[in-house]
Amino acid sequence: MTTTPLRDRAPRPAPLDPARLTVRAARLHDPLVGPLLDGLAHEYSTRYTGLLTPAELRDELEHYGVEEFAPPHGALVLVLQDGVPVAGGAFRRRWEPEHGDAARLADPTARDGEGAPAVPTAELKRIWTHEAHRRRGLARVVLAELEARAAAAGYPRLYLTTGPKQPEAVGLYLAAGYTPLFEPAAYPGDLVPHAFEKWLDR
Repeated sequence: MTTTPLRDRAPRPAPLDPARLTVRAARLHDPLVGPLLDGLAHEYSTRYTGLLTPAELRDELEHYGVEEFAPPHGALVLVLQDGVPVAGGAFRRRWEPEHGDAARLADPTARDGEGAPAVPTAELKRIWTHEAHRRRGLARVVLAELEARAAAAGYPRLYLTTGPKQPEAVGLYLAAGYTPLFEPAAYPGDLVPHAFEKWLDR
């Protein structure tokens, strides 16, 4: 049996210190949101090489307008450590047909037809943790904040998609009680979005 020398092992991430963390709402063009969008663009360009350049991905991340992620139908939150953004995420009102197994969707006809989900649904987007601060529980902090704000905005249901090359995200959502709208045993499957849902009133 081989072992990894201590000097070659990744350092254990420092535990979260709540006294150093602040959660705040932001708008898409807030300067503090820039690192979130840049980090996501870098992450996606690395994992999905050849699909879009980092610059194209950065533009794509601003595809939805500022008002999509603003009250009363949306929100964008940042987690700051000592005033520096280390994680964040957003939600918007989902109007489009959904991805996933048609038999498991809130509105089975929405997958191939037109129209919003059958119930008001908040779509989680832009979930991000700074690469230097991963494995510290920050993504769970973001999810909890988004869930609380979505519930306060009157949404009974959450929906999100993640990509076929993001197993950490799949693990996060499963652990946080999200129901996959695909077969987890077959993940990653095709190069298509993999959808999850979570009901907030059940």
